Amino acid sequence: MKQNIIKQDRRKFIKYTTLGALVATAGVGVVVSPKIIKAEDRLRPPGAVEEKKFLSLCIKCGQCLQVCPYHSIFLVDISHGHGVGTPYIDANIRGCWACKAVPCVLACPSGALDHHTEKATDINMGIAVLERKKDCLAVKREPVPAGYDKKMKNFLKNTNNVTKIELEALAKFEGYEGKPCTLCADMCPMPNPISCIEVKETESGIIRPVIYDQCTGCGVCQEVCPTDEPSIVIKPRLEYKDVYSS
Repeated sequence: MKQNIIKQDRRKFIKYTTLGALVATAGVGVVVSPKIIKAEDRLRPPGAVEEKKFLSLCIKCGQCLQVCPYHSIFLVDISHGHGVGTPYIDANIRGCWACKAVPCVLACPSGALDHHTEKATDINMGIAVLERKKDCLAVKREPVPAGYDKKMKNFLKNTNNVTKIELEALAKFEGYEGKPCTLCADMCPMPNPISCIEVKETESGIIRPVIYDQCTGCGVCQEVCPTDEPSIVIKPRLEYKDVYSS
């Protein structure tokens, strides 16, 4: 009799704890699933293959992050939803500074970052777009404000193992206060930046950043833009012809 009671109690325990777990899971699913299911348009590291293929190939090892000398690569966490554990670049925080040897690609063991990307000019991450033209300091003909470099300084202050080349980038970034804003063009890390971006007066008399077809979408222009929200942004995985060809 006692054994029967124990068996019945055990069955009830399994029944209700399993049911509770299912309900809890379903409840979480209602909240989380919209973000998990949605494929977000992320700026991926150099050499990233097509997004669906990237997600299937990436083993989430973090090797690309470990070797990046500019600390530009982050891993998606659960709060960001889709592709948890995969690498991405948030150009609002830190762009890709186009290393000559592209170490992140060399470190990738799975092919998620295509090893045919061997140098900076092979990078094809996206395309820069002057999205907030009215806010652009060049367009407004307003000087670079005091404290414009605070974001980069704070980033390095909160970064472990700051590298020499990061400090060199910061040194190049300083000294623009009070000057006409040409930061997006001057800080472009590509070997021939004038083929990517230039701040110039257009035929209509507006001074503004002009994007050229060699832009790789590295995101440095977005990182260094001194407006509250970057006036210039990267459109991931788009090419020059997708945006600028009529």
